[in-house]
Amino acid sequence: MSQDPPKPELDQVEASPAMVGEIGLAEDLARADLYGLLAALLHQPPSQDLLERIASSLPETNDATVLASAWRNLVTLAKNSQADEWRKEYDANFVGVGRPNVFLNGSYFMAGHLNEKPLVEIRRALQTFGLEAAESVSETEDHLAALCEVMRYLIAGDDAAVSNLTNQKIFFNNYMRSWYEDCCDAIENAPDTHFYLPVAQLIREFFAIEAQSFDMV
Repeated sequence: MSQDPPKPELDQVEASPAMVGEIGLAEDLARADLYGLLAALLHQPPSQDLLERIASSLPETNDATVLASAWRNLVTLAKNSQADEWRKEYDANFVGVGRPNVFLNGSYFMAGHLNEKPLVEIRRALQTFGLEAAESVSETEDHLAALCEVMRYLIAGDDAAVSNLTNQKIFFNNYMRSWYEDCCDAIENAPDTHFYLPVAQLIREFFAIEAQSFDMV
């Protein structure tokens, strides 16, 4: 639902990769789709078109998992809200004047400040993958939206030397796993948060499943 991830310019990976698709192509594509949706929702407030596409999806009503419940909550909210409402909440909590209510940057949660060592390490990892931030993107590479885009590429990219299960596990464990719950807590505890509550819940439950799955690899 977001733009296609950038095509890597380099083709260098030191690890001996497991191939994409070992856990099933359909599941891989679903994971990539969800990472892409989260990237879109975190990068900027959703457009009315995106909300309508979310609202028109058909969640599995007989799926009793917490992740399915989070998705149904998001679908319901998308059906009963307008893009302008989401924009006001996004700007109030994630942009703001001066210090935002919620930082979406990994460096803040991993090191206590923005633009710290984790950002340098993430940039180094992206160089290894042959990826770089687009000039039009203002957020740093440790922004959660950017990290979700990287994960989407590592799942669904065309170059199996880069887009593979080994790199997914390493990248997720190194740069997302240690702080995503704290970030979700911050979103849920931010004042007047409403529209992004199911987004935080979706992140929390999806990433927990990802972590558990990577532990089994």
